[in-house]
Amino acid sequence: MCALTREVKPAADLIRFVVSPDGELVPDTDARAEGRGVWISLGAKAVAEAQKKKAFARSLKAEVKVPDDLAGLTRRRLEERYLSALSLARKAGQLVTGASKVKSAIETGEVLALLTATDAAEDGRNKLLGSLKGYTMAAAEAGLNPSETPHFELLDSGQMGLALGIENVIHAALTRGGAAQAAVQRAERLARYNAN
Repeated sequence: MCALTREVKPAADLIRFVVSPDGELVPDTDARAEGRGVWISLGAKAVAEAQKKKAFARSLKAEVKVPDDLAGLTRRRLEERYLSALSLARKAGQLVTGASKVKSAIETGEVLALLTATDAAEDGRNKLLGSLKGYTMAAAEAGLNPSETPHFELLDSGQMGLALGIENVIHAALTRGGAAQAAVQRAERLARYNAN
């Protein structure tokens, strides 16, 4: 249940917070930390509103130290989890970088998700999105019933490059596999958090 709105929601639609050993409230983005947690709807605005309305102290029935920018800290933690998942996908061979390799992966139908840096040029972004749309239409006409391929723009080229150990990644794609699927799930959570 969201401690702010009192709505009952699936865990995927919430984010958990716990009190650290030093008494400070921290985001538990994987919902695995021990102890009593407080759940808030997945979204930066909801976290900021919960902080403003003291929903954490009320839910925990105790005073708790809350970082000044809890919503920003939560975003950074979600980004860290996403970057870590991207790194694992690359190590597993389930991530390709560079416009030409991404285009080839799209054409073979191997792409789970398209990743574009927030500072990418408009024409490069549009070309790859056009390739993805073209593949989807061709697959549908062939009766393959393709699933919707998500497109994420969550990090700039420097952040993506740092996570992948490659300088300035502009275009990347996650390809089929368990590590890539985990990265897609992390990307979806971060995107939903940023949007709400």
